[in-house]
Amino acid sequence: MLDYINTHFMTFTLYATLFIEATGFMHVCYLIRDLVHYAAGKEVQSHEPPKTGLTGFFHWGRVFFSLAVLCFCLAVTIEAILN
Repeated sequence: MLDYINTHFMTFTLYATLFIEATGFMHVCYLIRDLVHYAAGKEVQSHEPPKTGLTGFFHWGRVFFSLAVLCFCLAVTIEAILN
C-alpha cells in the first residue's frame, strides 16, 4: 500500500475522484441518507448549518443530477442485459 501512495497513478486517482465529487455524480447518497432518516423519524445530526438559499439549491441540484445519471446508467445496463 505504501508503494501506491508515492506514485503518479495515485495522483491521477486522487484528481479523478476529486473531479467526480465536485461534479456531484455521487450525491445521490445524500438522498438515501435523508430518506432513511425520514423513515426512522429522526433528524440528520450535522455540525454544518442547514442548507438554505443558494447552497440548498446547488445541493439539491447535484442530488437530482446524480439521481438522473444513476437512473440513466441503470436503464442502459438493464437494456444491455435484456438484449
